[in-house]
Amino acid sequence: MFEKAKQSRIFQDVVDQIQEAILDGRIKPGEKLPSERELKETFNISRGTLREALRVLEQKGLIEIRLGVHGGAIVKQASTEPMLESLSLMVRRKEIPFENLQEFRSSVEADIASLAAQRRTDEDLASLAGILEETRVHLEDHYDWDAFIAADGRFHQELARIARNRLFSLVQKAVHENIHEYYEAYLARKKEILDENHQDLVDLFHAVKDGNGVRAAALMSSHVVKFDRHMTRLANTPTPRTSG
Repeated sequence: MFEKAKQSRIFQDVVDQIQEAILDGRIKPGEKLPSERELKETFNISRGTLREALRVLEQKGLIEIRLGVHGGAIVKQASTEPMLESLSLMVRRKEIPFENLQEFRSSVEADIASLAAQRRTDEDLASLAGILEETRVHLEDHYDWDAFIAADGRFHQELARIARNRLFSLVQKAVHENIHEYYEAYLARKKEILDENHQDLVDLFHAVKDGNGVRAAALMSSHVVKFDRHMTRLANTPTPRTSG
């Protein structure tokens, strides 16, 4: 399965060979890599070089190092968690420029809305209607800014689920579970903003229900631009000087 490591780049060559064996299915999730002794002999490398290569593979999420009699390097099932956690932390820490987030949402979320309109089922519409009702309750029955914003995020994530594109759904989850950090920094807590936002969601729901992908995409793009304009206005407002 493996061959002697190229002496000019021993460390990287070991990582690459094991990685390729995992990615092309020669070693499957749950299986154990050959023993440390076998790998050292096969690659013709030192124990330190091998262990460093295994640490890199573990950091990539390809293997798990288990200790004990039945331990060893076990191949892991592919997971999106490391990627999502990194993206979530970037959004939460506001490391992604606000303008980049605006551009992403106005284009990608429009595509999501269009796909949702084309692929929605009656069950999907019932789920989306339930979230929409939550936003109405938090706005009209007992006003709760934070609860409304949380429900709004679920509405956007539900659209991504209905679009039935896993990558869109994963990225939407990372963005909308953490975007409140931008709202806290740049969005004024005014009820009229939520009133406008709620009407946009109502219009979006009906476009999706009608199966009108073109209208759904246009409404989503307009919704994101309007909502982000409120934040841009606040973000660009100079901080008043204090006396003293």
